[in-house]
Amino acid sequence: MNIEDLRDYCLAKPGTTEEMPFDQDTLVFKVSGKMFALCSLSEYEKGIALKCDPEQAVLLREQYSQILPGYHMSKKHWNTVIPEAGLPLEFIKSLIDLSYTLVVAKLPRAQKPA
Repeated sequence: MNIEDLRDYCLAKPGTTEEMPFDQDTLVFKVSGKMFALCSLSEYEKGIALKCDPEQAVLLREQYSQILPGYHMSKKHWNTVIPEAGLPLEFIKSLIDLSYTLVVAKLPRAQKPA
């Protein structure tokens, strides 16, 4: 998955915005103000940080060498997925979907996208 595909896929999700709140290199995707994906523009190949269920996060890291503990994130709740290292596109999309779903599930009802 290249960065354009990531951007298109994330922005197609209801209520998603893209921001650069940290610096001019870190692209962040949020739903109702809460992060569900982020990556470096200049070093995209180093990974996409995605939220994950803590138990599943560990299992994914054990199964796939392209999935690492979240870089600069809570290692318990975030994984870094190497996007151009051979994982199937649909699998990466499912990890993005999971991240988005986990964030939306924690939102108050009034903030959930329609």
